[in-house]
Amino acid sequence: MPRLLSFAVFLAIWWIAALLAGDAKLPPPPAVLGVMAAEARSGDLFFHLGATLARVALAFTLAMALGAAIGYLMGRVRLADRLGDPWLILLLNLPALVVIVLAYIWAGLTEVAAIAAIAINKLPTAVVTLREGARALDAALDEMASVFALPPWSKFRHVVLPQLSPYVAAAARSGLSLVWKIVLVAELLGRPNGVGFEIGVAFQLFDIPLLLAYSLSFAAIVLLIETLLVQPFEARASRWRPRAA
Repeated sequence: MPRLLSFAVFLAIWWIAALLAGDAKLPPPPAVLGVMAAEARSGDLFFHLGATLARVALAFTLAMALGAAIGYLMGRVRLADRLGDPWLILLLNLPALVVIVLAYIWAGLTEVAAIAAIAINKLPTAVVTLREGARALDAALDEMASVFALPPWSKFRHVVLPQLSPYVAAAARSGLSLVWKIVLVAELLGRPNGVGFEIGVAFQLFDIPLLLAYSLSFAAIVLLIETLLVQPFEARASRWRPRAA
């Protein structure tokens, strides 16, 4: 109910702003919905959304896998932390645009370059979060696992992973929000399809209804994934933690 109310308020503000600004600058909701419906009927909307989601899924999975492994290593091994920290600081502060442009220059305007650039931009946030999680592991539980001579996999599965789960969830949430933004820039600069590409075309044509149609469709997908996947995963990962009264 609160979300429906929030959506209704958004539509009301949009409609009022459209009346004040004029259709040329801000089309009203029916005009944008008409363009969205036309793009959906032609299949273009689903094609470009699918291309963007595929890039998000690949880049996010790659960055999370590498980031979790590197972050855990840096959190547990002091030498690895000292060696990797300067590179981590560099990647955290390097603008995403620089990474994307360099990837396209070095690897060409290819799918591999786009996914690699998106993953590299997300990687340091995952490393930082998982490194802090590895540093926060309970030493007493580690000693208990050694006393009971748990095999390495069982120790990781039943002792380490439950403690790291909240950090994995936090890295996933923050990283996914970052990937959503970066993928559009990568598509705008160097891909022939995707939501970012269509937004670039709409900008060149000054087609505001088309721009808003793709932007709002993308936002709807983001909210859907956040509600159906990210929030339930975060709640499940943190279910063992005691809740405040």
